[in-house]
Amino acid sequence: MYSRLSTINSMPHLKDKKVIVRIDSDVDIKDGKITDDTRLVSCLETIDYLIQKGSTVVLVGHLGRPEKQYEVLDFPSTIPVYLKKFSLEPVALWFEEKFKGNLQDIKYDSFSGWKITDNLFLLENIRFYKGEEENDARFAASLAKIADFYVNEAFAVSHRKNASVSGVTHFLPSFAGLHLDQEISILTRIMENPKRPLVVLIGGAKIETKLPMVEQMHHIADYVLVGGEIAEQDKVLIKVQHEKIGGQKSMVFVADVKDNLKDVTPKSVENFEQVINIAQTIVWNGPIGEIGEDKKNEEGTKKIAQAIASSHAYKIVGGGDTLAFLSKENLLSKFDFVSTGGGAMLEFLSGKKLPGITPLLKH
Repeated sequence: MYSRLSTINSMPHLKDKKVIVRIDSDVDIKDGKITDDTRLVSCLETIDYLIQKGSTVVLVGHLGRPEKQYEVLDFPSTIPVYLKKFSLEPVALWFEEKFKGNLQDIKYDSFSGWKITDNLFLLENIRFYKGEEENDARFAASLAKIADFYVNEAFAVSHRKNASVSGVTHFLPSFAGLHLDQEISILTRIMENPKRPLVVLIGGAKIETKLPMVEQMHHIADYVLVGGEIAEQDKVLIKVQHEKIGGQKSMVFVADVKDNLKDVTPKSVENFEQVINIAQTIVWNGPIGEIGEDKKNEEGTKKIAQAIASSHAYKIVGGGDTLAFLSKENLLSKFDFVSTGGGAMLEFLSGKKLPGITPLLKH
């Protein structure tokens, strides 16, 4: 479906050009420090490539969902205290360390941000601006005018119709970053020709939002394992969806949850482990219990993580919460490919066209 992306390798005449690189900066931050930099690391190869070709790189990203947005020209010189937790300053400091820069607060055209080095800049959280999530054409145009080219290196938000993801592509020649291109290539292979049995494990706190994806997975996977905070009515819905499907379809296992509704039962973990043990390809998105609050509620997710990590199958994992958990448990390196996308990965695998990827197709 996306086998012919225009990548940065095909970008012409990069010397002295300005390039917007949309990155995934939605990282976990505690006490002003980044606790998991997996998503930031994924964009470094693209940034290095562009700088080596003589370009000035302007990084654009977001963090969380700020409670208040501003017009570009009304952006405050000092961010209110209650919005500070959404500032990308910790990300700017991370890039300063990586590129041995000298961080300076600046205005890049009309946008607030930081100068990291002479040829690397970072704009403040793009979701501070009203036009971003509205995908406002005028806002996208104002963003586009600061650069000559646009590069998408943020697969995790490529399913969103945001100005910095899809809107800006109407105004600039647009290309895929190196890691994004790799993600698309690997996920396409999983869709079209996986080693089987293919096992897809879907979890997370917002499991109800993933139910359409569960239905789509019936068509490509041999086994679909569903965990997380699942209401009884959703369990019934999953079974009804499965029964309606004709022809070849997957086997579906929906985990039972403990009385506290915070983790899956040991029996469900055992059932999942049995399926994992026979898999040749595993795709995992979302923890199967609550993580981050009480370690007792992480037992199910930890056991499943260990089972997948020990498997000889080709293993793909995606989703911020899952990546953070695996990083904390020192298991991330056991996976063959780490996708920066959570919802984007599931939507891609279900066959949906992503608004941030379609404009990157070769014409």
